Amino acid sequence: MPPRTVVIGVDSSTQSTKAAFVDAASGRLLAVGRAPHVVRGEAGARESDPELWWHALRDAVSAGLKESSVAASAVIGIAIAGQQHGLVVLDRSGRPLRPAMLWNDTRSAPQAAALTEALGGPDAWTARTGSVPVAAVTASKWQWLRENEPDNAAATAAVRLPHDFLTERLAGAAATDPGDASGTGWYSTATRAYDPELLELLGLDAALLPEVAKTGATRVGSLTAEAADALGLPGTVAVAAGTGDNMSAAIGLGLGGAGLLDHPVLSLGTSGTVFAASRTRPASPALSGFAAADGTYLPLACTLNCTLAVDKVAALLGLDRDDTSLGGEAVLLPYLDGERTPDLPTAAGLLTGLRHDTTPRQLLGAAYEGAVVTVLRALDELLRSCGLDPAGPEVATRPLRLIGGGARGRAWVETVRRLSGRPVIMPGIGEPVALGAAALAAAAATGTDPVAIATGWSTGEDTRLPPVQRDSATWERVGSVLERASGPLLGGF
Repeated sequence: MPPRTVVIGVDSSTQSTKAAFVDAASGRLLAVGRAPHVVRGEAGARESDPELWWHALRDAVSAGLKESSVAASAVIGIAIAGQQHGLVVLDRSGRPLRPAMLWNDTRSAPQAAALTEALGGPDAWTARTGSVPVAAVTASKWQWLRENEPDNAAATAAVRLPHDFLTERLAGAAATDPGDASGTGWYSTATRAYDPELLELLGLDAALLPEVAKTGATRVGSLTAEAADALGLPGTVAVAAGTGDNMSAAIGLGLGGAGLLDHPVLSLGTSGTVFAASRTRPASPALSGFAAADGTYLPLACTLNCTLAVDKVAALLGLDRDDTSLGGEAVLLPYLDGERTPDLPTAAGLLTGLRHDTTPRQLLGAAYEGAVVTVLRALDELLRSCGLDPAGPEVATRPLRLIGGGARGRAWVETVRRLSGRPVIMPGIGEPVALGAAALAAAAATGTDPVAIATGWSTGEDTRLPPVQRDSATWERVGSVLERASGPLLGGF
């Protein structure tokens, strides 16, 4: 019997690092090492020290090695899946010049609007990049840095995304992949390369950027001696180019050219995202028209206010997160951190429809409804971008795969079922981002397609829930408030 081989899939998210140790042959999850991150900032700022991500990666790998009892010599590959869009600027020694501006830092909203106008409007951007600049996009943050911290911008010797930064620490190679690069605002999904005109618009030298590997599974090197020593792993470990967290989740769920196409996923986390792998290049101003990590496309819509915002409402009301009922006449749009889809970066929460008999449990239910309607409206736009009719019988009954922390909450699951009217599948895999990264690591080590690897792994039984009658009245009530309030009351431009 051949010796066991193991791969490590790393999920470096906003709040923590998870290092999943996975049997390369079966996909069985052997252990998950964890370490926290620190996020700081107020008044729209959200920042983290990239050096702490590296420390967290080391701690998570060490914890995973100990928990799994895997011999370090059994590890053959590692890949990073990182939070998207964050701006990491480095000096000539490869050290951060300042804390990274994270995806949910909304200070660059004015720069995003100015960039959109400078190129000729939303359609001009989607024709090139597949997406329109918003505060989350890296290009907007770079422009903010140029305008607000010109000395740091001038001193920048390298520009990286969070996952690029960690991959470079592992392999010593300045590399990224098409998936994460497509969220920068300077990578063209039409040409599959950095766009010279956009770089000129941004005053950004292409020499500061990492090379774009063919896919997230491309082997960009092996562990450097320094990284091998820090992680306690052999220097022969293959390092994949890696990708963004959403692209990695798609791989882990078996979405892509060698798996499922045009099947939607809803992720309920700090943010709420919907995405699907497609062979159709998306070009909708309402979406992020990303590339996928395997060579297909990954149209995606992201809402900033999901589990964290609803938990805040529950805390304000003194309720447990599942101590809720239907919202009744109340509508609560929990846009506590501004909003990305729809593009309302300066929005605050909005409550309307209160009556004398409105209860705290109804208000919490209304917060769930506001968050879920927001993300499901984005889902309809995503399906249209794939060339599908959301109301068509075959498409309307297509299962919705539900992942993220919210997928473990009764109120979230039931609200999604009620407002979507779709069958819901909760995949048996508990860590799709880390598992997708593990598939990228296995592919880098073996030269196999990562989606085929993930599809072939046995990762647990899915939970399948049948559709329920769609609550059209609540859908229309929340949607009507959103449409009427998005301009003057929610800070729309």
